[in-house]
Amino acid sequence: MATILKSARREFKEDPNRIDRFRIFSDISIAKAGVKPENLNFDLRQLNPGQYCAAYHFHRYAEELFMLISGAATLRTPAGLELVKSGDLIFFEKGETGAHQLYNHTDEPCVYLDIRTFVGYDVCEYPDSNKIFLAPSYEIFDKDAQLNYFDGEENVQDKWIELL
Repeated sequence: MATILKSARREFKEDPNRIDRFRIFSDISIAKAGVKPENLNFDLRQLNPGQYCAAYHFHRYAEELFMLISGAATLRTPAGLELVKSGDLIFFEKGETGAHQLYNHTDEPCVYLDIRTFVGYDVCEYPDSNKIFLAPSYEIFDKDAQLNYFDGEENVQDKWIELL
């Protein structure tokens, strides 16, 4: 069945748990229409002047595509900064080379469609803050706390003795 999301019914609401400089609005009419995609996740976003869409990040297991519908922004990628505007399509491959962040440097809102693949899980890395984010559990870790596989396993026989 096709679901038509009419532009006249768009209702942007601020995403919860955001902080200053990272305030972004998403169109909640998508959820109100009962759209619940399994593999093709998408959001219509509004990025107001002076705001960043998210922390600079990349996905290990998801590809992402932005289509700017109105307005303009500055895009940060590993290649540097570039101005993007209405009508532009931006594809982010998975992995470090797909790292990205948008900043609205203008005086007008920037509206864009954010489409991303989802295979049931993802790992996002945040190079600026050295974090790792696990989805869908929403667990966040410091990448410096990385351990070797057998760390803490040296006394495995003690656990077995406890079980006997």
